[in-house]
Amino acid sequence: MSTPNVGSASRNRKQAALLVSPFLLLGLADVVLLLVWGIDPLWGFVILPPILFMTLLGWIAFTNDFDDR
Repeated sequence: MSTPNVGSASRNRKQAALLVSPFLLLGLADVVLLLVWGIDPLWGFVILPPILFMTLLGWIAFTNDFDDR
């Protein structure tokens, strides 16, 4: 059994952040757009948790190299 490489883990976290950041930025832009349009601010808070959850789920998946399997 081999030990995980520390440099590889750091690279995986950075790569995962780069791969997930467009989804996060698009989701945050959507929340800002809703607030700028003057829609009830509650809708911004309603859609924010799923955006953050999917971003976190994607980051975890890319960090653990699910795409290499």
